[in-house]
Amino acid sequence: MGIWKVSRARRRTAATAMAVTAALAGPLAVVVTVPSAAATAPVYLDPGAPIERRVSDLLGRMTLQEKIGQMTQAERAAVADDPTQVAAQRLGSLLSGGGSVPADNTPAGWVKMINTFQAEALRTRLKIPLIYGVDAVHGHNNVYGATVFPHNVGLGATRDPRLAEKIGQATAAEVRATGVPWNFAPCLCVSLDERWGRSYESFGEDPALASNMSTVIDGLQGRGGRLDRDDRVLATAKHFAGDGGTAYDTAIAEANEGKPWWEQRYPIDQGVTVTGQSGFYRTHVAPYLPALKGHDVGSVMPSFSSVDWTEDGIGDPIKMHANHDLLTGVLKGRLGFDGFVISDWEGIHQIPDPAEPGNTGLTAHKVRTGVNAGIDMFMEPNSAPQFQELLLAEVEAGRVSRARVDDAVRRILTAKFRLGLFENPYAGLDDIDRVGSAGHRTLAREAVATSQVLLKNRGGTLPLGGKSSVYVAGRNADDIGNQAGGWTMTWQGESGDIIPGTTILEGIRQVAPKAKITYSEDASAPIKRSDVGVVVVGETPYAEGYGDVGGPECGWCSVPQQEEKSLTLQPADQATVDKVCAAVDRCVVLVVSGRPQIVADPHGRIDALVASWLPGSEGAGVADVLFGRRPFTGRLPVSWPATADQVPINIGDAHYRPLYPFGWGLRTHPRSGNAASRPLDNAESRALDKAQAAVVRGRAPANWAELIAGADHALLTGDRATALRLLARVGG
Repeated sequence: MGIWKVSRARRRTAATAMAVTAALAGPLAVVVTVPSAAATAPVYLDPGAPIERRVSDLLGRMTLQEKIGQMTQAERAAVADDPTQVAAQRLGSLLSGGGSVPADNTPAGWVKMINTFQAEALRTRLKIPLIYGVDAVHGHNNVYGATVFPHNVGLGATRDPRLAEKIGQATAAEVRATGVPWNFAPCLCVSLDERWGRSYESFGEDPALASNMSTVIDGLQGRGGRLDRDDRVLATAKHFAGDGGTAYDTAIAEANEGKPWWEQRYPIDQGVTVTGQSGFYRTHVAPYLPALKGHDVGSVMPSFSSVDWTEDGIGDPIKMHANHDLLTGVLKGRLGFDGFVISDWEGIHQIPDPAEPGNTGLTAHKVRTGVNAGIDMFMEPNSAPQFQELLLAEVEAGRVSRARVDDAVRRILTAKFRLGLFENPYAGLDDIDRVGSAGHRTLAREAVATSQVLLKNRGGTLPLGGKSSVYVAGRNADDIGNQAGGWTMTWQGESGDIIPGTTILEGIRQVAPKAKITYSEDASAPIKRSDVGVVVVGETPYAEGYGDVGGPECGWCSVPQQEEKSLTLQPADQATVDKVCAAVDRCVVLVVSGRPQIVADPHGRIDALVASWLPGSEGAGVADVLFGRRPFTGRLPVSWPATADQVPINIGDAHYRPLYPFGWGLRTHPRSGNAASRPLDNAESRALDKAQAAVVRGRAPANWAELIAGADHALLTGDRATALRLLARVGG
């Protein structure tokens, strides 16, 4: 079977790019000719011309139908059986949704697939290349063998913007190596309710934390705007805005009880953010300011959710995909966003149509409302032809202006020129060894270690000695699918051995080869009192909607994933914790989850409690901190509730009494003595250590949680003096 191959030199030298030959699977070879820069060519094909001139020249040559094609994005599965539809529909973009992969799900298989589609795009009259997009939200998570990094909630726990940028760069290198120039990430959502099934996609509950971690955009796109490099991708800030602030609908959750999963509704995902305008901008729009003005993010995706302003009374929510005031007035106007807006998956389908309130598909009203609101490209996975037909009719009828269409297409074409797609439309195989490389896995392991948050450490239980006798139990100790979470290989993720990497159990054996390890998932094997118990429990994978507490279970997912979602540890997990911790003198519990889990400990038998989040493919990073190869340094990106009834609970609440506050995180010192692995030692970290020690000893003031959370917020905003003052009130 043949493969696409384009040398590095040919990809980078537009003047010599004359032809690309694709030997496709099967008897036919496809030859695509790319005009030489030396020949007489339109301005838009001149790589030396300014991008603005090239865009204007191309726009002036396009028919209305060609412009609408550029505004259309279809799913690869819709054209995979007949790639000629790319040219027939004049598609400007394709995407792979979660789990939508080529039959050969390898880096080479992706290159071949995308080049096949690109060849069809270049058969069109003006030879405008496709821009292909994916949700690489924690690494190139659709591709088998890619590095899978911790989800954003874990990265928020690191408090390390430079690490986030490095991870963005590594992700971009792997994504671009497979022929994909566009990533639907990062999520700059501020999650205010852990019952939301997407809460792990958020860096945390404080907009200042999300703002600081937006450096991941620099990693994805590079600094200085060199998007045409073969290790950079266009980033997408999402979901604008308010997706993490939707109100939990208890009535929906109660109505879901007893119904089959397919009849249940989402109680919080894609819901309504009820808020005043000033609070909305301060909380949900704030992280977009550095993304737009500091990092020059290239695209923005609106939220499925709605906003309902309290100033004009509650009850008239506006879908974000229909919100002209926010998309055009604020985003493109006041904030000066000059990239393009891409809808979410069938996002405009959810816009209410007064004439057809029961129509859940496309209508002319939904199309013109979305375009006029300010959306530039429309993710229409399986309804691209219908979208194009409706939009064409709306423009010809004058209900959508040609100027609005031109503005949208200008923005899209500008991104394609910036990415260098006109000079280098095809991907080669030169760089596929970047995918899952040793260097990227080392970086991921570092991220895992620094994301671990030590919530409790009675008597210095952690770190463990390298020769300890360790009894490991729990369903998440040796399940790489569970530790990777949702958006891994498929949309909802999958339990089991689904990706290459290291489970936490394998990491323990690797990091502590001299330790005596006993593993029993359900703790049925005999337990010695002298063993150190390490119980690894938590959640199974989920993503949007099906991760909502009180929402529908994922009926088509693996059996472990079909459990009801909860903020309280699953009964079988709790039973394993109880059994092991009752049988040993020292017991460590690791919670592998996308959000806090309430772990019952009425008898005080848990000596050390760790929030491990969703570490991804490199579970050895967890073992690194357990055994003191690296220190615990992570801090909570969200408040850890004392009971599920406290949720939502967030920094700044009037009555703030979580079990562990935002910013909490005990520190340890490594056993190795390696200076490079020692925790940061400065006045702020020492003050936090002292404050937390006072809490542990029971000598802190009653409002200690509020003070510690406030100090962490002050540090995130650069107010060191306030942080030290607040911590001193706790620790003396």
